[in-house]
Amino acid sequence: MFAKLESLEQRYTELEASLARSDVLSDQELYRRTAKARADIEPVVLAFREYRELQRQLEDNRELLNDEDHEIRLMAQEEVHRLEKEMPEREHALRLMLLPPDPLDEKNTVLEVRAGTGGDEAALFAADLFHMYCRYAEIKRWKVEILSEMPTDAGGYKEVIALVSGRRVYSHLRYESGTHRVQRVPVTESQGRIHTSAATVAVMPEAEEVDVNLRPEDLRIDVYRASGAGGQHVNKTESAVRITHIPTGIVVTCEDERSQHKNKARALKVLASRILQAEREKQHSAEAAERRSQVGSGDRSERIRTYNFPQGRVTDHRINLTMYSLDRFMEGEIEEMVEALAAAAQAEALKAEVN
Repeated sequence: MFAKLESLEQRYTELEASLARSDVLSDQELYRRTAKARADIEPVVLAFREYRELQRQLEDNRELLNDEDHEIRLMAQEEVHRLEKEMPEREHALRLMLLPPDPLDEKNTVLEVRAGTGGDEAALFAADLFHMYCRYAEIKRWKVEILSEMPTDAGGYKEVIALVSGRRVYSHLRYESGTHRVQRVPVTESQGRIHTSAATVAVMPEAEEVDVNLRPEDLRIDVYRASGAGGQHVNKTESAVRITHIPTGIVVTCEDERSQHKNKARALKVLASRILQAEREKQHSAEAAERRSQVGSGDRSERIRTYNFPQGRVTDHRINLTMYSLDRFMEGEIEEMVEALAAAAQAEALKAEVN
């Protein structure tokens, strides 16, 4: 690890020197690339320098443990105790910083929320989850654009698909994929009984043209009349679009827009993201090659997280973390959970590096 850190520090010094050279200063594009390369490694280099400074302080204080002055020895002892406790934490942080970044972390995200088992209550919960992510996006100053939605008469969602754009969206939302279970008394329940229902969430990095090659011969595109609200327009215009990716069997429909062209563009965006996600799942595990493995069946027994409204708590079962702030959580204050899931994933990644 330390050889790698020293190499990065040397590279950082070279890049700093390059930024002062006249040939780099006169070339705007070269200067931009050099400055970005330096900025990319600056956090780990500065952390390494701080670690070395603490190491030097530790050695100096260890030498003072043999000093003739009793007070100096006591002060040195306290410093040694403090630094010996801090050094492993700093070393762990450096190891985390050296983990290779996922190139998809910077990408925008296609977010899909679907009602699972539980009828109207599941659809209402799907809408609540989508609202939660929209509020979180507001807090993070991200943009949310609905690509497709299937609302219910009761105000829920059978399905809603949105594009979330902003800084490092995928890195924050990637651990939300799976079945979310809710326990609460539905508004339609006259006896006050607690019901359990579920919704599924899928989080996929937005695919760009360079990520997925959608060949025209691999696509079957059908147009039909939209089935939702829209008055006479629905009966007259075949604006809805269904696209089938023949090699994978993935099907995407979009009928939100009155323009067939817009519906086709949105459906292609969702299709490309689903294909990219399926390819990533194949790389990680043969069993996860099919997209359904990401979100499960939507059955109540499969869950990554439980939202218990009577007790005001939310529990993530993957990391055994329970938070007693469900009201705030449903209003988008999910950062603590997001950070805990990311930390657990980093710990697993570190373990895999060691093994």
